[in-house]
Amino acid sequence: MTQARQIADRLLDAQVEFLLAEVTGERFAEVIARDVAAVLAVGETIRFGDVVSLEQGEQTVATVFDRIGGSPVIADTVGIFSDAIYDHIASNTEYTLGDVVDREPVEALLEKIFGMHQAQERILDRLTESPLVATVASRFVDKLVGDFVQANRERAEKIPGVSSLMSLGQSAANRAKKVAADSTFVGDLAGKGALFALKRTNNAIRDMLRDAPVHSAAMEFWDLHADEPVAGLREYLTQKDLNELVQICYEIAVTTREKEYFGLLVRECVQVFYTRYSDHTLSAMLPELGLDADDISAEILRYGPAVIESAKRNGVLAGLIRERLEPFFYSDQVLGILGGE
Repeated sequence: MTQARQIADRLLDAQVEFLLAEVTGERFAEVIARDVAAVLAVGETIRFGDVVSLEQGEQTVATVFDRIGGSPVIADTVGIFSDAIYDHIASNTEYTLGDVVDREPVEALLEKIFGMHQAQERILDRLTESPLVATVASRFVDKLVGDFVQANRERAEKIPGVSSLMSLGQSAANRAKKVAADSTFVGDLAGKGALFALKRTNNAIRDMLRDAPVHSAAMEFWDLHADEPVAGLREYLTQKDLNELVQICYEIAVTTREKEYFGLLVRECVQVFYTRYSDHTLSAMLPELGLDADDISAEILRYGPAVIESAKRNGVLAGLIRERLEPFFYSDQVLGILGGE
């Protein structure tokens, strides 16, 4: 072995030991603070739009939704998380619903929902276009009328002689019903009646939302539950119900993610983000994300030391450092310098 090669070996060993010392103990925290500050200083000179093009941003976000959004990890844990929430969080009796959710945003949300008259009008108008919904509304109205008639019949039958009259009336009504079943005209009339019932139902809903104290009633309902333990929520759902609801919502999210239109929406959002922040430097974007240098250093130090110490114990880290540095120290140029050429 030449003298230049021996010197290169010694320098390589010294370099490996130096770098290992950089990531050991308190020195590691100093190195992280130094390097994070240096990276942010460089980031102050680089505009976001100069290093990330709009097309690259769209591709990255699309990859996140495509690969991570449908990853086996998420699919496997959706149900598990649901069960864990039901078992451990919803069963908690130390916290009330009011402790978990503030009243003010709930009130604002309900006020907004009840104030969305355009959406309400559109939904009610579209409901009138559904024959099945019209039939349901008709049955709803018939049920109300039927219950009203039944209640009054029970009162009337207590009067002597009225029971026989009502029996004759019921017989006539049954014969009329049979005739209606065989009549196209009466069938069409029944269809129109169902549509009329739906319109009356819609009008009632519309008037209730606009004129009745629905918002106050909803907040009163909220207040009744706000002081109850979170565990009380389990009275509304079984564990199986919650699990199946979460799975169904996840399935909707996954299948929607695969649609072309969803991709168009994602690209639109990326374009808006790019337009707003493309002139920001990389470092200036951190405060916009709610981060600073201390946050970044803290997260690196939270996980870094344990990973590095584990890699040092089995010699993997030293081997990786040596593997990266060896080509330099054993290059012809360095050996030539060490040999005095």
